[in-house]
Amino acid sequence: MKLSVIIVNYNVKYFIEQCLISVYQALQNIESEVFVVDNNSTDGSLELLKTRFPQINLIENKENVGFSKANNQALAVAQGEYALLLNPDTLVEEDTFVKCLDFMDKTADAGALGVKMVNGKGEFLPESKRGLPLPNVAFYKIFGFSKLFPKSKKFSSYHLTHLSPDETNAVDVLSGAFMLMRKSLLDQIGYLDEDYFMYGEDIDLSYRITKAGYKNYYFPETEIIHYKGESTKKGSINYVFVFYRAMQIFAKKHFSVKNAKLFNWLIDFAIWFRAGLAILKRVAVKLFIPAIDFIIVLVGLLAIAFYWDYAILSSKSSGFPDLFYYIIIPSYIVAWLASIAFCGGYKKPIRLSDTNKGILLGTILILLVYALLPESVRFSRAMVVFGAMWTTIALNIIRYAYHKFNIKDMIVTGKSHRRIGIIGKGSELYRIENLLKSFDKRVDYYGFITTNDQEVETSKMIGKLSEIDTIIPTFNLKEVIFSSHDLSIKEIINYMTAWKERGIECRIAPPESQSIIGCNHISSAEALLEENRNLLFRDENLKKKRAFDLISAVLLLISSPITIWLMRRKAGFVTNIFRIITGKRSWIGVCVNYHNTLHDINGVLSPISPYNTLHISNDMRVKIELLYITDYSLSYDLKILLRCFRSLGNP
Repeated sequence: MKLSVIIVNYNVKYFIEQCLISVYQALQNIESEVFVVDNNSTDGSLELLKTRFPQINLIENKENVGFSKANNQALAVAQGEYALLLNPDTLVEEDTFVKCLDFMDKTADAGALGVKMVNGKGEFLPESKRGLPLPNVAFYKIFGFSKLFPKSKKFSSYHLTHLSPDETNAVDVLSGAFMLMRKSLLDQIGYLDEDYFMYGEDIDLSYRITKAGYKNYYFPETEIIHYKGESTKKGSINYVFVFYRAMQIFAKKHFSVKNAKLFNWLIDFAIWFRAGLAILKRVAVKLFIPAIDFIIVLVGLLAIAFYWDYAILSSKSSGFPDLFYYIIIPSYIVAWLASIAFCGGYKKPIRLSDTNKGILLGTILILLVYALLPESVRFSRAMVVFGAMWTTIALNIIRYAYHKFNIKDMIVTGKSHRRIGIIGKGSELYRIENLLKSFDKRVDYYGFITTNDQEVETSKMIGKLSEIDTIIPTFNLKEVIFSSHDLSIKEIINYMTAWKERGIECRIAPPESQSIIGCNHISSAEALLEENRNLLFRDENLKKKRAFDLISAVLLLISSPITIWLMRRKAGFVTNIFRIITGKRSWIGVCVNYHNTLHDINGVLSPISPYNTLHISNDMRVKIELLYITDYSLSYDLKILLRCFRSLGNP
């Protein structure tokens, strides 16, 4: 047996399907075996693997045992002369294994080999080659010296950016996304260290290989696509903690006590430093547009108020007090901006309709509160009306400016403006077209680009692949879908790399698959169903639900001298109002298992409350709750609240 390929899968169903298709294409004429270790996936991966790839050696874990332990399970029974650890979100070229095995056979001191990796946009991934994370190396990376001096051997020693990505070199560390090793060497030095749950195990193994007298080679004569981060989001704060803790395990194991302490101190500092930066960046990004809005609206309202004060009120020997300028006007603006946020007006891409809905809602809320205020602090309804007019005009203008000047992530849009070119030939073009029609309704235009010069012309044919550089600007294509049935992975990578500066989104349609895979998203019938479900557990819906609870609780508290007499349990009604306001409860709760995860919201009522529970089976109860969470709306909450109004005092 020449080669054992080992892939650990966890909830990346469509990626592993595409990965295995490319693996088997590259394994032709190589004596090999393929292991897939599934870490208790819940996305249908097992069913797909068993039906589409019955030839694999499948290991089913009943829990997520982590990357290291899962790989070790397969390594313990692998029979190949070489063992390859491969991520499921990768695609290998047709000659990748042939080239890599040939290099290893000819290079006696090669203990392990990694290849050139690009992401789904064709961009080189610097983690293809790395140095050891020594204290000074970690310091240069954490504080940005490696980015400032990418060609310096001293400062760029983490990602080795001073070495050309197109030259073969011996390096300290290879990526676990593609790591080809001599099985006899692994049997000698040991497999992956299971102290690492995820991240760091490839650094540890690379280091032990070099300690055994062998070299780790970075080999760019072949490339793979690594979509990167489908199993874990690498920009998250959780990633920062997990990754740097892995570095601490490495230091404790391999450094001297003195160096380990220094390194651990540095890593502790790095964790909080990077986590703090991540939080600040996230807050700054989220608050940037609202802050601009606040300033613009404030300037306009102050101008209107000054004019109204001096031109209108002064003639009547009256005027606005300081309280109006310092408290009331900012409160108006906060109400408008909060309402815009509630209506999704700050969700990217920005939509004018959501902004205007928010301004209208905010105006209504301001007028309602205004009507409840004592006469002494009712200053001017006209200012509310003029303020709403100015807010509408100003925010629409600034959003049009975002759109006009094409400011990143601030595009005002009502449509997706997606123009797609499908590259392939024959029946595969029509298969991909039918896939698009079945699960992607937001396409403005698509055309066929043939790889076959003899292709019969149709109205959908916009040209030949040899003319692609002319076709893209002529038809203003924003996306391209490659048929991997008709183009090799090598050809696809070459096109992706060539277009990486042009902003073209590239996706791949694997043969006989019901999915289309891209860097930004997966398109499939199941993915579309999940996307179209208005899930209660989405952040925006949880925020809307909380806002509904809070507003309704405050209104019920204000009206409680009257409404309390309608309640069956009067003391419980008041108690529940305060529980809602403090966030301990929701008016409508749910306790249901969805996608093997228990979701529990403690509520006064439930989606079952409007029904006669004596005549509802458990099966029907589950269906009603699932419908509530998968097709959530505020109107549903309001309907339940009104129908069960007298039960709001329930314990």
